[in-house]
Amino acid sequence: MPIVSSSLQTGSMSARADYQDVPVSYKGPVSCFAEKVLVTANDDGDPLIKILLRQTRRPEIGDKFSSRHGQKGVVGLIVNQEDMPFNEVGICPDIIMNPHGFPSRMTVGKLIELLAGKAGVMDGKRRYGTAFAGDKVHDVGQVLVDNGFNYDGKDYFTSGITGEPLEAYIYSGPVYYQKLKHMVMDKMHARAKGPRAVLTRQPTEGRSREGGLRLGEMERDCLIGYGTSMLLVERLMISSDQFEVDVCSKCGLIGYSGWCHFCQSSHDISSIKIPYATKLLFQELIGMNIIPRLTLKPSVE
Repeated sequence: MPIVSSSLQTGSMSARADYQDVPVSYKGPVSCFAEKVLVTANDDGDPLIKILLRQTRRPEIGDKFSSRHGQKGVVGLIVNQEDMPFNEVGICPDIIMNPHGFPSRMTVGKLIELLAGKAGVMDGKRRYGTAFAGDKVHDVGQVLVDNGFNYDGKDYFTSGITGEPLEAYIYSGPVYYQKLKHMVMDKMHARAKGPRAVLTRQPTEGRSREGGLRLGEMERDCLIGYGTSMLLVERLMISSDQFEVDVCSKCGLIGYSGWCHFCQSSHDISSIKIPYATKLLFQELIGMNIIPRLTLKPSVE
């Protein structure tokens, strides 16, 4: 889209705007289709073009799914149909959920939905499965028993890989699932070199700005636990915002071009490497009339 690149002309009060093309390219890893193009104008009257893109995607490892009870999760494995377990009737499940998600989330409604949905498939009746009223689990279980199923919704499953029965009965039945918009293709991101913030000179943040991958406090604590001090220095300073400053070892203040303005001397100047954010902090403190002083020691004693 065009941007304004000039200001007022010299000797006159009339403004002349020169426009320069700034093309926006499609950055997705997979090709897509232009579904709709909208040509309009913004509040200032400048032309505005919006393009709606369309893609057909298959679920892959890392895509997010959820039931209607807030029981969300990502796909951890996709296997062939013949490797899926199957029950006595020969039905293979579409999704196998890890049962460890139930105790912490306590989504009892999902358990009831599965049981009531299984009974609804048997007799074709609707069921009211909230905690306030409606069908009782005991009545739903009786419908399953009348149709030749286990009263608590569990089935006998056979492994599709070994052909042997699974060690435990599996709680299975119909549950409504929906695909969420958080897909791994839209979150895939890596960076070697790239843009930096103007103020702190640290890598920018976020996938859209080609940002760096944040090494936070907890990751730092892990590296401290392993004692990898040079790796810490590299990740937190060298790869981020390393900056070389001149420090006067006599007064402890930061000098400039090998000269200490406080001592009016270049005799005790040492050059050290610190994060640029640290140097920025020192200067802001000095601006508040708080003078931080650095105490230097020789690296080899």
